[in-house]
Amino acid sequence: MNDHLPVPAFISDVRHMTADTSLFSLRCTGLDAGTGMSPAVTKFLPGQFLELSVPGIGEIPVSYCGRPTEDGIIELCIRHIGHVTTPLLKFRPGDRVGLRGPFGRGFPLEAYADQDLVLAAGGLGMAPLRSLLLALLTQRERWGKMTLLYGAREPGALLFLDELQEFGKRGDIDISLAVDRPDDCRDYPPNCRIALLPALLDSIVINPDRTYAALCGPPAAYPCLVQRLKDIGLSDDRIHLSLERRMKCGVGHCGHCAVGTFLCCTDGPVFSYGQLQGIEGALI
Repeated sequence: MNDHLPVPAFISDVRHMTADTSLFSLRCTGLDAGTGMSPAVTKFLPGQFLELSVPGIGEIPVSYCGRPTEDGIIELCIRHIGHVTTPLLKFRPGDRVGLRGPFGRGFPLEAYADQDLVLAAGGLGMAPLRSLLLALLTQRERWGKMTLLYGAREPGALLFLDELQEFGKRGDIDISLAVDRPDDCRDYPPNCRIALLPALLDSIVINPDRTYAALCGPPAAYPCLVQRLKDIGLSDDRIHLSLERRMKCGVGHCGHCAVGTFLCCTDGPVFSYGQLQGIEGALI
């Protein structure tokens, strides 16, 4: 596959999540000419991303939101705030886009085997972290204790809330939610506090010698989350962060995503804090 050429895909479903965020289900048309199988863009690891192009408008990097499926359906959670994503608000099933990928390095699942896991998501960061969550739950027997911490501005901004509540009933994952400010118009979901995301770490017990943390959210939340995890005792190499907001071209040509000597689109977007420590501006 040529990484510079998108493959055609059509929208099979659109689900409006919030006032400005939608979940798109996409299906690629045709088979890969070289292998006769589904296009490579449909095969990905949690934490990787693709490039989504809208004909006549432009192209943007988007993290995978779901998990690979036999029928090649790709899920992308998109906030409609830019020159490419805003027109997508009018797209409906049957409309066509272009996809290329997957790109980057995802979360190191092999390192997580038999380990306890803490997943922490802030805001739209729940979208790419959902890809990791679904992969972990699909092979639940491979991991130890699992905890998900998720924070958003207000109850109405919590993504995939119904799905998360169903996961919480499984009995093999602990889920805690937080909102920055109250919303008098909505009922609060179970296990939801009015607090900032890092405060949720105060309510869980972690064995730092056998725990990995996977973080995805606004850069402003990272310094506090990392510091609290370090205070608990996690080593720098056991804290993984996604810098998925920095990508542009996807193939390391434009330099837009440079962090120190790293390029997020090829060396990341998932890094350990040990890799980023000492790089000025890496977390903001």
